[in-house]
Amino acid sequence: MPNAKVLEQKKAVVAELTEAMKNATTGVLVDYKGIRVDADTKLRTELRKAGVSYKVVKNTLMRRAIQGIGLEGLAPVLDGTTALAVSDDAVAPAKILSEYAKKTGDKFKIKAGFVEGRVISPAEVQALADLPPREVLIAQVLAGFNAPISGLVNVLNGNLRGLVVALNAIAEKKSA
Repeated sequence: MPNAKVLEQKKAVVAELTEAMKNATTGVLVDYKGIRVDADTKLRTELRKAGVSYKVVKNTLMRRAIQGIGLEGLAPVLDGTTALAVSDDAVAPAKILSEYAKKTGDKFKIKAGFVEGRVISPAEVQALADLPPREVLIAQVLAGFNAPISGLVNVLNGNLRGLVVALNAIAEKKSA
């Protein structure tokens, strides 16, 4: 049995993991086996710039952290090397880690993820990564709102144009 000091440290790590996962909008679990230190440093820098928290976690501590917060579906992927990336941005961790996984090939794999308390598969993490940036999505929604209004203006404009042409033809006919 571990001594009291080590046990308290592990409890603190579990509490920290639990709190980070509860407060995060999105999280992604990855298998990082075989990547070089310089590549990992670049990845961590890129994640930090995007506001993503990334840390290597022990599977046993992660199993304890996911109990009771509705993420028990992550337990089957907790084998081998595991790192956790969490963020308030719904897309950033998935996008950055998916790009990195494409670059490194078999050395870096996405195991699973979660979005707002729901466990998602690696394919769903990839689908999340493929979403366009937030600004583009907002622009698409606004364009969708604008389209019916533009159509109505064109229809009304067409009717007015037709009326003006008809009145002009009548005026020309009467003047002739």
